[in-house]
Amino acid sequence: MMNIKAFTLVSAVERELLMGDKERINIECVECCGRDLYVGTNDCFVYHFLLEERPVPAGPATFTATKQLHRHLGFKKPVNELRAASALNRLLVLCDNSISLVNMLNLEPVPSGARIKGAATFALNENPVSGDPFCVEVCIISVKRRTIQMFLVYEDRVQIVKEVSTSEQPLAVAVDGHFLCLALTTQYIIHNYSTGVSQDLFPYCSEERPPIVKRIGRQEFLLAGPGGLGMFATVAGISQRAPVHWSENVIGAAVSFPYVIALDDEFITVHSMLDQQQKQTLPFKEGHILQDFEGRVIVATSKGVYILVPLPLEKQIQDLLASRRVEEALVLAKGARRNIPKEKFQVMYRRILQQAGFIQFAQLQFLEAKELFRSGQLDVRELISLYPFLLPTSSSFTRSHPPLHEYADLNQLTQGDQEKMAKCKRFLMSYLNEVRSTEVANGYKEDVDTALLKLYAEADHDSLLDLLVTENFCLLTDSAAWLEKHKKYFALGLLYHYNNQDAAAVQLWVNIVNGDVQDSTRSDLYEYIVDFLTYCLDEELVWAYADWVLQKSEEVGVQVFTKRPLDEQQKNSFNPDDIINCLKKYPKALVKYLEHLVIDKRLQKEEYHTHLAVLYLEEVLQQRASTSGKGAEATETQAKLRRLLQKSDLYRVHFLLERLRGAGLPMESAILHGKLGEHEKALHILVHELRDFAAAEDYCLWCSEGREPPHRQHLFHTLLAIYLRAGPAAHELAVAAVDLLNHHATEFDAAQVLQMLPDTWSVQLLCPFLMGAMRDSVHARRTMQVALGLARSENLIYTYDKMKLKGSSIRLSDKKLCQICQNPFCEPVFVRYPNGGLVHTHCAASRHTNPSSSSPGTRT
Repeated sequence: MMNIKAFTLVSAVERELLMGDKERINIECVECCGRDLYVGTNDCFVYHFLLEERPVPAGPATFTATKQLHRHLGFKKPVNELRAASALNRLLVLCDNSISLVNMLNLEPVPSGARIKGAATFALNENPVSGDPFCVEVCIISVKRRTIQMFLVYEDRVQIVKEVSTSEQPLAVAVDGHFLCLALTTQYIIHNYSTGVSQDLFPYCSEERPPIVKRIGRQEFLLAGPGGLGMFATVAGISQRAPVHWSENVIGAAVSFPYVIALDDEFITVHSMLDQQQKQTLPFKEGHILQDFEGRVIVATSKGVYILVPLPLEKQIQDLLASRRVEEALVLAKGARRNIPKEKFQVMYRRILQQAGFIQFAQLQFLEAKELFRSGQLDVRELISLYPFLLPTSSSFTRSHPPLHEYADLNQLTQGDQEKMAKCKRFLMSYLNEVRSTEVANGYKEDVDTALLKLYAEADHDSLLDLLVTENFCLLTDSAAWLEKHKKYFALGLLYHYNNQDAAAVQLWVNIVNGDVQDSTRSDLYEYIVDFLTYCLDEELVWAYADWVLQKSEEVGVQVFTKRPLDEQQKNSFNPDDIINCLKKYPKALVKYLEHLVIDKRLQKEEYHTHLAVLYLEEVLQQRASTSGKGAEATETQAKLRRLLQKSDLYRVHFLLERLRGAGLPMESAILHGKLGEHEKALHILVHELRDFAAAEDYCLWCSEGREPPHRQHLFHTLLAIYLRAGPAAHELAVAAVDLLNHHATEFDAAQVLQMLPDTWSVQLLCPFLMGAMRDSVHARRTMQVALGLARSENLIYTYDKMKLKGSSIRLSDKKLCQICQNPFCEPVFVRYPNGGLVHTHCAASRHTNPSSSSPGTRT
């Protein structure tokens, strides 16, 4: 149990004011209605006091009671109970088992003398069902055994409306609508006097202690249960709240939301209805009355009347927060919602959540703090301001007043503990990253992102780069100085780029690569710069650093020209001639760029194709002349040269042939002769100089690619003729000829080949060729037969259509109009269209010569 100060006990009616020097006068009951306080005594007097509340700025209010009058009721018995019916201006007084009606102002009995007799105790129905505003409903426990009676009380008369019998003697009662909550001898029950239905609640022994039955709200009651429990029960017979644990000897109870107040022989205890904890204990001896009247709680001894003045809920909550009792403060704040206007509550509750968040933050309870900050819609700059130098110098932020916490900065909060400080910074990094894209950061995104950048840079966090390459609102001046301070030069370059200062960014990165400044963020920074320049739209910037990237690596550096985005290439923003002129100092880069133009972009420009071929040729010649044995490289370059010579038709063939003369490159010479149409010469080189029969066959294939079949057939026949000519290696060539025929049977005219072949060759030797030739011949014949059959079928269909058209009769008269000229027919000569339309012969002829004229059909 942890105490808070929820109430202060102040005196309302002093002993001297009530009884003077009369020692035997005791207070039996009290009633309060607004400012009117009534006290009933054991000598049958009723006293009327006027209460005056005086607020005290620095403490609880004080009360002054002014005695108005007192009146003896004419009995010798004590006044047992008082109840005010302000709507009737009547005070109901129970004395000597009789309820009298007296005027609230002068305490005179009503002239009619109306009263209710035989009442042991009574209760008013504060949720009346009669609907009559000029009466009150009163429920009495009758002196008749086991009887409850319901009355309607008017200004000067009373009327009984219901009598209810109970299974045991009732001892206490509270009323809500048609429902009676009764304390019987051994149990509590709920009884609906309209339907007669009763429901047992729980057992209770009245011999051990007196029962308590109190209505605390609509259809809800508070009862003194067994084991020192204050039990809540609804008219449905269920409990919607957990019970409160009070003294075993409790003699009275009252409710002042959100508290239940209990009275025993020595103390007043205050219990929360929200978390069922005992919150306050006030010493109070000889008390025997505890009641609440419209939110005002009054306690009395036999000699004096006192008021429990509640401290403002906000003050109670602040006291709890000051004691670091966050959960209790939040529970109390939520419970205060019903007593405070909505707008005021929302403002107050948000501030309480924020304060609670900082308390949890100071205790390093970061998950709880984060949820409280979010729920309380904390201005995140309140949190950032705890961290020295994180807010930008240009920020206009000032902390909330009154302050949400007691800390000047993070150093004071952590008392210099570096481990705690690091944890706090990690939390802020996480929190800012979560809220930067939410409504929490609206209006001060610059402050949030700048603070986040500073935290990332200080912690050498990987997310620093992610922040800078996505949309951000980091302030350039503050952020640049911080990044430079922490030697985050690559990140600083990204910041410059985001702020459209690409020249400064590239220069900074170049300095890193050159070793002028140290930053190991990216080991591939040179490649990154090349990539950056590749996608850079600033031509001047690209030209400014072109030499630098090429000097570092020709093969990589040239990518700033060869890998530019397609949309930019389509705009032709960079002139290829200018680039070629720049690359003359970098031969490897020049070759790469020309390959890009010729092979990738397929530019149809002779000088680029010729230039690339010359560069290939020079490299091949240089490699052949070299004695360092770069055979593999020579083969790769030579393959590129041959591929270019084969695929391209744009280079200057005669120029290259001249450069090849005496160079010892027969394959390349053969390709060039082929480009000139000198196929026999080319094939001669391949067959007799290179002895490369496979290359000769490939030559026939690529040289006839995309050409008509007769051209390919001519090339193969030429190659076959070269093979069949007698020579020093007649046997080797004969084998090549047989292989050529057997592998490419469909490429030859079989009849012509048979005339060329020597008579000494056997059929078995040429079996694959002959089978292929026959298969091809049969296939061609059958294909023609299929085509002929299809043509005949189509012709038959047209013939049938024509016969159908001829077989139908056509009626022609001078009333029939031509569908083109709309004139009648003068002679029995006409043209009929498939849709049945008839036209003059001359109209049909003019339609064919003038296609734009309208026609009734498409076919005659």
